Amino acid sequence: MNTYLTNTILFLIINLLLSIGLLADDLPDFTALAEDASKSVVNIRSTKKVKSSRYNQFNPRGFSDPQYDEFFKRFFGERPRRSPAPNERNVNSAGSGFIISEDGYILTNSHVVIGADEIKVSLSDRREYVAELIGLDERADVALLKIDAKRLPKVKLGKSENLKVGEWVMAIGSPFQLNFSVTAGIVSAKGRSIPSNSETSYVPFIQTDVAINPGNSGGPLFNLAGEVVGINSMIYSGSGGYMGVSFSIPIDYAVDISDQLMDTGKVARGWLGVSIQEVTSDLAEGLGLVTPKGALISQVIPDSPAEKSGYKERDVIIEFNKKAIVYSGDLPQTVGAIKPNTKVSSTIYRDGKKKVINVTVGELPTDQSNILGSASQLSPLGLIVEPLSADEKETLRLKGGVKVIKIDTELIAAQAGIRIGDIIAKISNRPINSIQDFTEVSKDLIPGKNFTMRIIRNGNPFFLSLKLPK
Repeated sequence: MNTYLTNTILFLIINLLLSIGLLADDLPDFTALAEDASKSVVNIRSTKKVKSSRYNQFNPRGFSDPQYDEFFKRFFGERPRRSPAPNERNVNSAGSGFIISEDGYILTNSHVVIGADEIKVSLSDRREYVAELIGLDERADVALLKIDAKRLPKVKLGKSENLKVGEWVMAIGSPFQLNFSVTAGIVSAKGRSIPSNSETSYVPFIQTDVAINPGNSGGPLFNLAGEVVGINSMIYSGSGGYMGVSFSIPIDYAVDISDQLMDTGKVARGWLGVSIQEVTSDLAEGLGLVTPKGALISQVIPDSPAEKSGYKERDVIIEFNKKAIVYSGDLPQTVGAIKPNTKVSSTIYRDGKKKVINVTVGELPTDQSNILGSASQLSPLGLIVEPLSADEKETLRLKGGVKVIKIDTELIAAQAGIRIGDIIAKISNRPINSIQDFTEVSKDLIPGKNFTMRIIRNGNPFFLSLKLPK
């Protein structure tokens, strides 16, 4: 190798090493932040008593499957056809939280503590306390706890509205019960709606690429100034583990929720009273829109603020309270942030023309059946359903049916294998064309007697056999 080539290679290597060093100098150092902030982060363990399933533990669907039976016979021998009567058992849940006041108030996620009979909080110095649940809000996934302690190290609260996409952030939590683990990343997006999650449609999530896993729930998201800007809430994953996308509740939003819980014990949100869907390119053309944007009204709830103000099906809301509605998910976030009984203006597209509608925003009902015109958990089925939109009926070539939007995992429907998104076409050979049909047929079901349910899943119809417990 000649001298010129050797010198050239050495020059390139030196420059590469120097550039790596410079890049490393530009990266944030989280060591001091992690050491200081971890003192205000807590580990939360909750315990609740639940009844064991009535169904055999090897066949949670509750009906015979010869291949399934044969598999377990081979390894476990004969099994009883029915399990013993339900027994109580303890179910444990673990998560994280952070101290927001020196006298022991703590913020976490509601799903970490909901239904708990006992909540224990562990501090970084190994002290443990039994916590009192002050209040929680499932829609925001926020819970406020209180422990009997003084002079606790509290976090500094920042302003999530000042966050910028691309900004560095750090999370502390207890993934897989590995206490006080630190992960870091950047803000990927703001104001996100979680796909297919109607429960949290009022939360303008912060999306990050910070590694969040089971046990991180309820932990704080910090900016580089050491301020909490969010509560780590969930991941969006097909495997149950972190896949590069995680979501946090903005701290501005969470503090407003906790203040309401502390003051009144409940949370009041604005409510319009419409079912909405996304405006696709095909729908935009049919509605006379140049750009596919806004929230298309597919249903106006009777006696709601929307009906009283003159909204109609097929209206497309493109602006509400001076905020642009680009995606359908923008509307519930915008409406929910408005105090009830506030009068605001909105802009809609109707028959290809813009129109301004003034509306007095109502208060979001606590009963979900009043929100979407849905059936709540009628009888022991444990299902919440909503009507099919005209587009869904046309795509699936259906005249009727209702769609499952929520399932109680401890009741009969979930144990029989029904999933969110399934369409119920018939129950006991009776057509289900509306919420009223579903309600009436469900009330007529006889405990202890088998009945059939015709389900359509991903366009494929099939029957399930179910039996209500006596």
